[in-house]
Amino acid sequence: MKILIAEDDELMLKTLELRLKKDGHEIISASDGRDALSKIEQHTPDLVISDIMMPYVSGLEIVAYLTENRQSKKIPIIVLSGMGQEDIVLEAFQLGADDFITKPFSPSELSVRVKRFAAINSR
Repeated sequence: MKILIAEDDELMLKTLELRLKKDGHEIISASDGRDALSKIEQHTPDLVISDIMMPYVSGLEIVAYLTENRQSKKIPIIVLSGMGQEDIVLEAFQLGADDFITKPFSPSELSVRVKRFAAINSR
């Protein structure tokens, strides 16, 4: 599965990247929202994992972009958010996000959620 991770925290990005590569996924990394949108256009990922708060373009804008510009298939989106951002998470769901994980979280939890989307994609 080809996964785009949009995360501006370099340590978090590397941690997620290593875990998901270990699970056998192809990873495309973006360190800000603008870079993420560019890479979505270039690579058409099977899944997007995006932090909400990022420079240039927010995770909410990425969710809205993917929802409005669906190609032939819907790209599932998992949003990452800090504690206490429930209103933002609800907005992400209204815009079209499929799942969310509250930071801090275990990379194993993310791995299980990604596997669920991989199983749905393979049907």
